[in-house]
Formats: sequence, structure tokens, C-alpha cells
Amino acid sequence: MWGGSLLLSIIGAAWWGWFSLPATLFSAAHSPLLLDRDGRLLSAHIATDGQWRFPELESVPDKFAAALIQVEDKRFRRHHGVDLLALARASYDNLRQQRVVSGASTLSMQVIRLSRGNPPRTFHEKLLELLRAWRLETRYSKDDILKLYASHAPFGGNVVGLEAAAWRYFARSPAQLSWAESAMLAVLPNNPALVHPGRNRERLLAKRNRLLQQLYTQHILGKLDYELAVAEPLPAAPHPLPRLAPHLLDTLTAQHPGVQRFRTTLDASLQQQLNTLAQRTGEQLALEGIQNLAIVVLDNHTSDVMAYVGNRPAEDFSGDQGHAIDMIQRPRSTGSTLKPLLFADMLEQGLITPGSLVADTPVNYSGFTPQNYNRRYHGAVSAREALARSLNIPMVNLLSLRGVEPFLMQLRQLGFTHLNRSARDYGLSLILGGAEASLWDLGTAYANLANRAQQDAQHQQTSWRQGRMLLTDTAATNRIATLSTASAWMTLDALLDVARPGDEGYWEKFSSSRKVAWKTGTSYGQRDAWAIGVTPDHTVGVWVGNADGVGRAGLTGTQSAAPILFSAFSLLPPNRGWFQRPDWQMTKVETCKDDGYLSNGACATHSIRLPLNSHFARITPYHQLIHLDAGGQFRVNSDCESVANMQGRDWFVLPPDQAEYYQQSHADYQPLPPWRADCQGGDSGQQEAVSIVYPQDNTQIYLPRELDGKLGQTVFRATPQRADTLLYWHLDNQFIGTTQTFHEQAAQPAAGKHHLAVVDEMGNRAEREFEVLAR
Repeated sequence: MWGGSLLLSIIGAAWWGWFSLPATLFSAAHSPLLLDRDGRLLSAHIATDGQWRFPELESVPDKFAAALIQVEDKRFRRHHGVDLLALARASYDNLRQQRVVSGASTLSMQVIRLSRGNPPRTFHEKLLELLRAWRLETRYSKDDILKLYASHAPFGGNVVGLEAAAWRYFARSPAQLSWAESAMLAVLPNNPALVHPGRNRERLLAKRNRLLQQLYTQHILGKLDYELAVAEPLPAAPHPLPRLAPHLLDTLTAQHPGVQRFRTTLDASLQQQLNTLAQRTGEQLALEGIQNLAIVVLDNHTSDVMAYVGNRPAEDFSGDQGHAIDMIQRPRSTGSTLKPLLFADMLEQGLITPGSLVADTPVNYSGFTPQNYNRRYHGAVSAREALARSLNIPMVNLLSLRGVEPFLMQLRQLGFTHLNRSARDYGLSLILGGAEASLWDLGTAYANLANRAQQDAQHQQTSWRQGRMLLTDTAATNRIATLSTASAWMTLDALLDVARPGDEGYWEKFSSSRKVAWKTGTSYGQRDAWAIGVTPDHTVGVWVGNADGVGRAGLTGTQSAAPILFSAFSLLPPNRGWFQRPDWQMTKVETCKDDGYLSNGACATHSIRLPLNSHFARITPYHQLIHLDAGGQFRVNSDCESVANMQGRDWFVLPPDQAEYYQQSHADYQPLPPWRADCQGGDSGQQEAVSIVYPQDNTQIYLPRELDGKLGQTVFRATPQRADTLLYWHLDNQFIGTTQTFHEQAAQPAAGKHHLAVVDEMGNRAEREFEVLAR
């Protein structure tokens, strides 16, 4: 019976000893950390219990380990959790004093004590520490035990762990600590209250120097190292922890719950410089009522995020100005920032060349009436000029030609994650800011454009890339790349023509200037200002506005965001070159010089390069072969002139509504010569004789109210081939007047649908349906 009880006792003791150590020693909350690519601390948030407790160390620096073992547990490497010699000495002292005056605690025992929350020192508690320390040594290596101690020891105030202490007291990582700094931190857990700006300085200094003396005596420190270490002063007040990228830390914490240490692709030096830039410009913008901004910088070759300023730096995020919001991830109205992507897509599809003329006249699409930013019309502009000048009407006309649905599919393929509505919902306003995107999506899209533009025949990637925030992220995606290198290159080449603000406008006059392909955007109501720029190496994206969506007069991409963009580029390494033209993926095509379309045999041509697989096949609609009399003044045909006396001439002819605006900025534009009197009507039907400029079909009109409150008039406009033609105006089959030279007719139609007809003196007719809305 006694033997069985003894056996059970032994088994019970063995079982208790084996399972007495919890599977998880420490369960306290940690401070999430954000590190740059080299391991430098960018940002940290205090733990939920109010402690600066960093995640457990990956390793303990040799200097701190040597100092800690020397001061706390000299035989740490030789015992198995319990130092029997120290225990015998402590037992003798404790029995003699009849209380615990000496603990003989090894580092292993101190780890157990820390894991139990520092309970009162009793004989029972000491016995428990002994048993669990032995068990700890069977589960963990000596280096692991050092990491546990260094990660959870108290270092004064609300600072827990070596890494937090190193940053709080010395503003550097544990691996960068000197011998003097390591020794000071090694003696601190014994009495964390020693570190205080106003007291116990001499006592702490004496303890540190005594430890340094021991390290020197043990030949761990050389004489010179010892003398230099003793000469170092103690730190003053604790340093504030870095707050270089708090918004990115918030975003990553939300995306990766449970992760405590984020090793990012950021460059701490560049991040600091951009924070300073954001702080300085943010203060200036705040004077104008603009509270928020964001900057992101990506490496085009690797898709690494080099800098991430989620919002204007602020000391206090608790206010109502939105400084705590990561605006890089927030979807906002895109303004004009999608226009380069439409240009590239249409080049790829063979729908345009850079020189293709696009109409820029008043237009109405089922009630949608786009306007250029300057409220002017140019008649017709090349697609390249429309992009560089960010003209709204031509870009809407291009999107109408391409189709909203296919372009929307291309954007989603490129990685725009916030385009969740249907093509019908977006409509043609998609290209003018009718959709929302984040700075993150726009930045990675432009970086993809730059990456694509510099690929060669041997290194063609078949998929788009995504931005890398963490070193563990991959840039590869399964989204098939939908643009060729040639289309990407031609788009960026066109974006070099975008006029720069202020002194940057003279960049081409200086050989040292940096080439940047860039684009701005401003949303409706001046709520969002964008500027995104690209070089072969880097993409920089800037957003400026108010997080609450309130617009401000003067908030534009050019005035508000562009200066920040070029200041950010000035902080980056200079360009190593520019994008090389990918001739291997381009083909030469002959197009008309003045309209960018394929020749119909009647225009002067020049050679241009287009993407190899674009198969552009649109014949010029603007060139006519006409016949003039011998004097070259009048048009004739075979009915009124012998063929021998005719001369053939190529003539560039725009539709009347385009010609009216086009000739205002093109003095060399010549309308068709008149028909000779005996040849009237010969082939005049080839070209529209009269065109109604306003209103367009199905336009909806509000009549204005005058200052006296009376209802005002609307003004109809038309353009014949010749300005001196007499035009007759009819509204709902009622004659309302004639015009000559200046073809504008005022009227005050009632609310409802109406029919407008304009007839010239030759009987040529133009008609429009429109609606007047009641007010």
C-alpha cells in the first residue's frame, strides 16, 4: 500500500513537473511595430494596456547579453535553470534572517517570475519558480530564454522589453547600442525606477560603471572600450517613439490582424523627408481651408512602396479634421486621372493615333453635357493634345468611341478595386471623375504603365503587378496585362507635354531638369486635387483635399497637388535615363499630316510609329479632292468647265461646327472656295452646308432668370460653310428670324419639347430636337 502511494506520488510529481509550465508563458498585449526595409523603426502604437511592450525579439544583441549575464546570472550558460551554489548561499542567508532576503534567482527563474506577473516573494513561490525554471530549460534553449527575459523585463515607467527601452532611452535599435548603453539597460530591470530625469542619476551611473568594470576585469571589454564606455553620459529624458508612417501601420494592422511586427519596403530616410514636405505644405494649405493630403512613392521596377504619407502629419489625431484617416486607401473622385489610361487603351485597340483629330465642340449625350475646364472650344484637337491639355469634351468623345463597358473592364483588369458599379451607372462621366479610386490604385496603375513601357523583347511580363508594402508581399498577380510596351511608351511620351506649374514650366530650358511624365486631376466641386508623375525608376502620387469632402475654391491639381509632386521628385535620385522607344514593338504607318488618319490619296502624309498589333485602319474623313478653275478661285466640275482647264487640289475640310472654333486658333485654316456662279450645286451635297452648334440633339435647357426676376432667353447658334450665307430660323415650324455673318438667334421657348430648324438660301437644312425644363 505504501509502495503504491509512493509510486503515485512520484508519478504525480513527475506529471506536475512536466505539465506545470504553461504552453504560452506571456499573453500580454504588444505594441504593433512598423519597420523599414533595413529594420529601422518607423512607427509604433502603445499596447492596449498602456505599456510600450514591443513584440518578442528575434535575437538578443551580444553586448546586452554579455552585460546581462554578468550582472544577473554569471553561471547562466552552465546551470540547468537553478544555480545550486547561489541557492545554497541564499538558503543560508534566508534561514538566518527568517525571511527571504536573497533569492538566488537565475535568469530562467526571473523569466518564470515575470510570466506570473511578479507575485509576492514567499518560500512557496520560490519553490514554484525553481521547479518551473528547470522545466523551462528543458523546453527552451539558453538563447531563447535570454530572448524571453529581454522581451518582457521592465525598464522603467511603462516601458517593457529591451527593444522598447532602446528606442525610448536612446532612439535606436538594440543592435546599435554601445557598451555603456547596453550596461545601463542590463542593470535597469533590477530597479526600473532608477531611470528618471530628476532623481537617482548618480546611483544608476555607479551601478552601470560597476558593471562595466566587471566586464573589463573579465576581459569581455578591452581597455579602450572600457574607458570610452565609462566616459559616456546617461540619457536625459526618454525620446518619443518615431511616428513616420502611422497611417500605414493602422492600415496594415487592420489588414493583418494578429501580426505585430511589419517589415515594410519603405525607406526611412525618404519617408522622413516626405513627412517634412507634407508638414510644411500642409500648414500652408490649411490657411486656405484645405486640411488633408497624401503622398505615395513606388519603385517602378520592383513595385515596392518607398514612401507612404497617408495624411498630413499631426501631433493630435483626435480632432475633426480627418488627420487620422489614411487617404491613400480612401476612394475619391478620380477627376482627369483616368484619361492617360483611356489614351493608352485606344492606341492599343487601333482606334486612334496620337495625331488623330477629335471633335471639341459643344456636345450633349442624353442629357450629359461635358465642358472643358476653361469653358472654351477648339473645334478639333489631336488626341495627344487633348490628353496633354486635359480637354474634357474630346476625351468624352473618345470614350464614346471606345465604349464605357470595355474601358471599365480594362480598368478593373489593371487593378482598380473600387469600380463596383455598372457601365450604365458610370456613363461617359467615368472619364471626368464620375468614378472613385484610391491613390493606391492610381499610383500602382501608373507604376504599371512605367514598368510596361521599359520592357524589352526578352523580358515581357504577361501580367500586371501590384504594389508591395511588406517585404513578404509578392508583386505578381494573375491579372493579364492588356497594354503593349509600345502603347505604354507612347502614352508616357504624350504626358511629357503636360505644362508644369510656376517655375517648373521652364524645365526644358535646363539640361539638369528631370523629365517627368505626369497628369493632374480635379474633381467636380474642387473637392479633390490629384497629381501623378512617372520617371523610369519611380512613380509619385499626390492627393490634396478635405477628408470630409468639402470643396475649396482654388483647389486644383495644378495649383495644389503639382507643386508637392515636383518637390517630392526633387528628393529622389536623378533619372538614370529616359524610356527607350520600343521600336521592336512598333510599325511605321503613313498618315495625313494635319489630322492623323490614314491617307485617302488626297493628303500630304508623314510617317509615324504605332503599336505593332494595333492595326489602325481609319481613313481620313477630313480631306477632299476638289477641282478649281484655272485661276484657283472657284470650284468647278465637268458640267461647267472642261477637264483641261481644271486643277485638282486636296482640301482639308472640317464640319461647320468644328471649323467655326478651329479657325479661331488656326489662322491658316481655309474654308472651301465658293462654287463658280455657273456651277452652283454641282457637288455641294458632299459636305454638310449648315450645322447647328447649339443646341445639340436632345439637349435639356434651363432658361436663365434675369436680375429683375423675369425669364430670360436662350441663344441658338449655327454655322454655314460660308459666314455670309443667309440663314432662316424656325422654332416648332414658326419662323423666328434670319441671320447673316453672325449666326446667333435668341428665343424664349416655353417649357417642354421643341423642334428647331435652320435653312440656308440654297434650301440646305439642319434640325435639332431639344427640351426646355421648367424652373
